[in-house]
Amino acid sequence: MEIKNATMEEFDIAFDYIEKLWTSNEYDKETIRKVYQEVLENENDFAFFLYDEGKVRGFCHGTYFNTFWHSGKSCYVSSIISNEEDRGKGYGRMLMDHAKKLAEDIGCAAMFLDSGLAREEAHRFYDIYGFEKCAFCYQLKLD
Repeated sequence: MEIKNATMEEFDIAFDYIEKLWTSNEYDKETIRKVYQEVLENENDFAFFLYDEGKVRGFCHGTYFNTFWHSGKSCYVSSIISNEEDRGKGYGRMLMDHAKKLAEDIGCAAMFLDSGLAREEAHRFYDIYGFEKCAFCYQLKLD
């Protein structure tokens, strides 16, 4: 197994994962391509793939930010997803372990994520991993 930082050459692969995360959203591929490129260029973002047996098994993206809540840096895991047919094989844990190590290495005090209400399988994974429900997530779309 191998973790590889994401590159622009893998955008189409990343886009396939991104579309699966929030099925209620409609994604414009060219807009997401620009965001993906910005993520790759931003030192406060990370994006990586997990490969096993020459095949991509999962994708993870997150960002680091400062917060008064934890008196310093925190890590927000924006996207973490493994292939549906690969669930239960430990790939999700490997993705999260790598994100956690990145966060620890730069001195983050905590990691956060949010998850769609219907993604009960993912919620179980986060609970088992050790995440605690600590807040509600609200969204205000801006024009």
